[in-house]
Order: sequence, then structure tokens, then C-alpha cells
Amino acid sequence: MSNAPATKTQRLVSLDALRGFDMFWIISGEGLFHALAKATKWPAFLWMSAQLHHTDWNGITFYDMIFPLFLFIAGVSMPYSMHRKITDAGCTDAFQLSSAQKKGIYLGMLKRALILVFLGVVVNGLFKFNGYENTRFASVLGRIGLAWFFAGIIYLNFNVKGQVLWFAGLLLGYWAAMMLIPVPGFGAGVLTMAGSLESYVDRLLLPGRLHDGVHDPEGVLSTLPAIGTALLGVFTGQFLKSTNERWTMLKKALVLLAAGIILVALGSLWNITFPINKRLWTSSFVLYVGGFSLLFLAVFYLIIDVAGYRKWAFPFILIGSNSILIYMAAEGMVDFWHTANYLFGGMIQFAAVSWQPVFGALSVIAVQLTLLYILYRNKIFLKI
Repeated sequence: MSNAPATKTQRLVSLDALRGFDMFWIISGEGLFHALAKATKWPAFLWMSAQLHHTDWNGITFYDMIFPLFLFIAGVSMPYSMHRKITDAGCTDAFQLSSAQKKGIYLGMLKRALILVFLGVVVNGLFKFNGYENTRFASVLGRIGLAWFFAGIIYLNFNVKGQVLWFAGLLLGYWAAMMLIPVPGFGAGVLTMAGSLESYVDRLLLPGRLHDGVHDPEGVLSTLPAIGTALLGVFTGQFLKSTNERWTMLKKALVLLAAGIILVALGSLWNITFPINKRLWTSSFVLYVGGFSLLFLAVFYLIIDVAGYRKWAFPFILIGSNSILIYMAAEGMVDFWHTANYLFGGMIQFAAVSWQPVFGALSVIAVQLTLLYILYRNKIFLKI
């Protein structure tokens, strides 16, 4: 195990692997574990299968953590991705850049955000256009793009103290608005799908179709606390990238573990008065899931970057290196099940009927990883 000081900025292999681990559950992992639960009836698989569903409203499951974990990872990446631009300008911190130097960075960030918003609408079925009123404009990719963009603006213009104040202000401000501003026909502090302030703002401002008719889980107002999720990643990235010799890699991992436990506890406490709710992206949800995001990263960082055990994570690295591409493909742009059935269906049919879905899910994973490996070997990556 390495206990050497982290003296230079280097790519976090653990971050790539964690990104792939996170995306794995969306593209095919959930299908595999649902099939295993049905085939085996084993308690562990049944529990995991239950965790791979979103909660109806208040509460939390593992599946509810996948999206915010990805946004957190995008935040962690920011100090690394902007490092060269900052050092080339002769600065040590992003907020030291001049207005002229920031302008080019702003334009690049805005371009990335708008591309993600557009791709999100594509995933929603833009090219199957069925009228403006039936088109959903809010999306997972759109939220990632917007929250990442505004977190980047804060990162570029404020030191760490200022960033923390923004983080606290976003969470406390969102909580105050949701609890104190009355909604016509419902009043203040009504945290139901129809009666919440977030849902009311969606109905007022979001064009086209809302995901749930009266509410959209990637709506306008709840983007504000989502910026906080990205900022948690930014704080983490700055800490891991620091070159202070007293902070060894092992110590950094232990700090991440401690911080994760504290945030989970704080989120649980806030849940008493402001319920953990992914669809509303409540402030307690930001803290609770942010804590688990830190815990996941700490474990991956300890195993991969500190202890040096990397080979086991290669499949996740394949997914993480082309995460947006495989997400869009798995969300309906590529029929992996058809390809897998064409290649492996003849063999799978000889398995017991109850196990055929399991082998079918494994064949989909094999097809996806093969595609990603070919892209990886040829250095073909979808960069946005």
C-alpha cells in the first residue's frame, strides 16, 4: 500500500472506475440482478433487486443514488480537467484567472452544457417527434450539463470558502423556499408531487411534457440543489488534487470516509423535517447521497489508487471512459438485446427456462463490453 505524499496532479484511475461502476447499473447491471433474483430467490439478490428501483416519493434506494453519484463525479473531475488551463495562465487557483482568461473557459463550458441538454432531449425521443406538447425537454443529461455549468461558474470565481458559502446558501435557500413560499391551491410547505413549490415552478416554466404530468424530477427549481451535488464533487476534486505533503493518499482516503459518514448523518437528521426525496432533490437528499458518493469514492480510491489493485476494475474503466456514449446507446439508440440474442440466443435456449434471462443479461453485458473495448483500444471516445 502506498503511503507516499501526493506531490503531483495525476489522473484518478479510481474516478474512471467509479464512473463506470455507476453507469453499469443503468446500462445492464439492473437487468442482471433482477434476473438473478427471479432465478435464485436468494435473499441477497432479492434485496439488491429491490434496491434497483426508484422510490415512489420520499425515501432512498441504491438506484436513487446513481444519477447524483454521476453528477458528483463530474464535479470531482472539474479541478483536474481545468488544471492545465489554470497553470498555463500562470495561476494556482481558478478564481485568480482574469476576466479575459475566463471568457474562453465560459464559452467551452456553455457549449458542453448546451450539448448535454440537447442530447438529453434526444434520449427523451426528440427524433420520434410527436408534437411540441408531447416532447419532454427536461432530462438527466440536461441536469448534469446545467448543474455542472453553474458549479463551474462558482468554482472559477470563488475560493474554497466562497464555494462552501454558495453550497450552504443553495441548500438552505432551497429548503426555505420549499417550506415557506405558498403554492396556489395548496399553501406553503406541501411536499407532495402536485403541491410542492418545485412542481408548481415546473408547470409554470417547463415547456412541453412533464415526466409525471404535474411534476418533473429534472425540473427547474430542483436544479439549484443539484448544483450543490456538483459542488460537493468540486470540493472533493480540489482536496484530492492538492499537493500538500502532509496529506498522503492514505490520509486523503480516510478523510473522504469520515466526511462521507458525517454527511450521511447530517442528511439523516435533516430528513426529519425535510424528507430525503430524489424527485424533489431535497437538501437532505444532497447531503445523504453526497455522503455515500464520498464513501464510494473513498473505497475505490483506497483499492485502486492507494493500494494499486487496478486490474479487477478494467471493465468499469471501459464503461467509464465512454460513459455518455454507452448511456445514450443503452437508453434506446442501440438494441443490445437484439444483437446479444442473435449471437448467443441459440446457446441460451438450452439453459433452464428460469435461468435464460440471467444468461441473456450476461450476453448483453458481453456485447456492450466488447463494443467499449474496441472503442477503447482504438482510442475512440465521445468527449463533450
